[in-house]
Amino acid sequence: MSTDLLPLVRAFDDAELRGDTGRLDALLADDFMSIGDRGFLLDKRQWIDTHADFTYLSLETTELDVRHYDRAAIVRCVRRGEASWRGEAMTLTVRLSQTWVELPEGWRLAGIQFSALDT
Repeated sequence: MSTDLLPLVRAFDDAELRGDTGRLDALLADDFMSIGDRGFLLDKRQWIDTHADFTYLSLETTELDVRHYDRAAIVRCVRRGEASWRGEAMTLTVRLSQTWVELPEGWRLAGIQFSALDT
């Protein structure tokens, strides 16, 4: 596994856990797009704005696999967490795929896609 993106992947996880919208804004590409496990789409602003209603209480990322392609990288992993959505507790177990791109200002997360896993 390549380790040069690992600090950014960890920074993204930490920003998610802390609801650090400023850090998320810096890590996400301007044309970022998320695909949820039911097919819904969120752009960068919508993704960041979800943190007004969504809070991680715990977050663990395992099974990290990083593949580099010139100025892009695909990160696949499993994410488990306890969260709250509008005050309602939830447990999440997903496999996710992140697409990172190298831009003039550095590596940015351009896309993320979730697939729910049975727990």
